[in-house]
Amino acid sequence: MTSVEGSDVDIPTRDGTADGYLARPADGRPRPAVLLFQDAFGLRPHLRSMADRIAGSGRGYTVLVPNVFYRHGRAPVVELPEFIDPAARPEIWDRLHPVMRSLTPEMAMRDAGAFLDWLAGSPSTVDGPVAVTGYCMGARLALRTAGAFPDRVAAAAGFHGGRLATDAPDSPHLVADRVKAELYFGHADQDPSMDEEQQRRLEQALTAAGVRHRCEVYPGAPHGYTQADTSAYQEEGAARHWAALEDLLERTF
Repeated sequence: MTSVEGSDVDIPTRDGTADGYLARPADGRPRPAVLLFQDAFGLRPHLRSMADRIAGSGRGYTVLVPNVFYRHGRAPVVELPEFIDPAARPEIWDRLHPVMRSLTPEMAMRDAGAFLDWLAGSPSTVDGPVAVTGYCMGARLALRTAGAFPDRVAAAAGFHGGRLATDAPDSPHLVADRVKAELYFGHADQDPSMDEEQQRRLEQALTAAGVRHRCEVYPGAPHGYTQADTSAYQEEGAARHWAALEDLLERTF
């Protein structure tokens, strides 16, 4: 693993300033950019450690983790315990649901454009398209970003994403015909937010659009399986996710 350094950053957007975390190899050389979209619990120590791991993998990457809930304040916008178990602390969801619902697809893509612009202007990144990875709700943001900015996203991955292919008129899978990136999705097994019908709908949309992609179901993995600071963590699923993501990044850059 390459030695990594991280720093807190501020990203100007059309609606204000988003705080974020930037991880990059410590040698200071510019690297390909990776945009990491958070899960519902938001920017916190665990996501910083995930960014550090990505930044230090392979030939090294510059990784930005923005606080997509910045309109509600700097991270963490909701106070979180060191170990997150929503079953034991249901009030966490009571506070998070209104914040999540307030982030419309239009707002999210305005922000995504700002995040991509910030990365493009950073001395820590090389010229060229970026890769995107997202977790839980971040998988939806990753797919939407690939569709909204097809010439700026070379690859996108989503892990334990929910509601990727609903029957809603603004479902994320409907951007498939605009995607040029290679896509990878690691679905959680028996995830009610991404059931077999949605999995089929996503697969069919990507295939019909001619998108290079791979969708896999991780057996026995619960929704949230990559998040080691939560009760949903599954070591086997997390390890498989790291292998798939690193393979995608190596093919991309």
